[in-house]
Amino acid sequence: MKVVEISSFGSPDVLRLGERPVPVAGTGEVLIRVSASGINRPDVLQRLGHYPAPAGAPDIPGLEVAGVIEAGDARAMVEAKLSIGDRVCALVAGGGYAQWCVAPVAQCLPTPHALTDAQAASLPETFFTVWSNVFDRGRMKQGETLLIQGGSSGIGVTAIQLAKAFGATVIVTAGSDKKCADCLALGADHAINYKTQDFEAETLRLTQGRGADVVLDMVAGPYIAKELNCLAEDGRLVVIAVQGGVQAEVNAGLVMRKRLTITGSTLRIRPIAYKGAIATNLLHHVWPLFASGKIRPIIHAVLPAADAAQAHAMMEASQHVGKIVLTWDAL
Repeated sequence: MKVVEISSFGSPDVLRLGERPVPVAGTGEVLIRVSASGINRPDVLQRLGHYPAPAGAPDIPGLEVAGVIEAGDARAMVEAKLSIGDRVCALVAGGGYAQWCVAPVAQCLPTPHALTDAQAASLPETFFTVWSNVFDRGRMKQGETLLIQGGSSGIGVTAIQLAKAFGATVIVTAGSDKKCADCLALGADHAINYKTQDFEAETLRLTQGRGADVVLDMVAGPYIAKELNCLAEDGRLVVIAVQGGVQAEVNAGLVMRKRLTITGSTLRIRPIAYKGAIATNLLHHVWPLFASGKIRPIIHAVLPAADAAQAHAMMEASQHVGKIVLTWDAL
């Protein structure tokens, strides 16, 4: 099968088309003939040598795929109400940039009927991540206010739609007036251009001094102190990436006085059972929202897999709004 390999660590042009044997599904797994593969920031970090695949996972990048089940563990499929020939999308720990990919049955979800495979491939990584961090760890409830750092990213556009669907007020930050306008068009209540405005002061102004109940942070570093300042009492800060650095200053007195919670997570290394529980929640609580039209995939670009380097360069330029997807039909 054709795959996109990391020939060496470095710039996007280290991504090359190669050939590998078609993998074999084991116990609790299915083999998916892949039509489309989603691209995510962790793929870029893996290409740079900063985020290796976990033990046992393929060294091929790619954390989400969509396609058709071709083979697999019959008992596990029956329990999951899946069959050979079903269209699915799946979260994987690696190996997504390939024409065939093995995925745990528990991490597969049926492709929503109205969606293309390219649209479906844009869903798993961001929807699993947002549900796990905003709703599970962040405990966001109807009527609360969510501040999303990086509202135009794949995570951001997913978080905007899900938070609005479940009754939250949404404030986002973005790096240009256009991106802010795009976030507002997706349903965000307020958008802050972090290059021209101070997000801490703006968040406090927009909430009449109360602050946000939940902050979804992909920056960390110096943002942490400012985020704690603009959290409401009993607020929750959830860190899911450290683009601004791993070191942060924390005012412990403020944490105590406001009864704040600082938490975070990384999903790739978690057990299959943990990810399977998220998949169950998505199927029951989120997947019906696609049918009703309350949420939709936000795709910035779809490129052939042979152009994976161009896709990575596009992501690193940070001009995109939503997801970037590779397709395998042309190979």
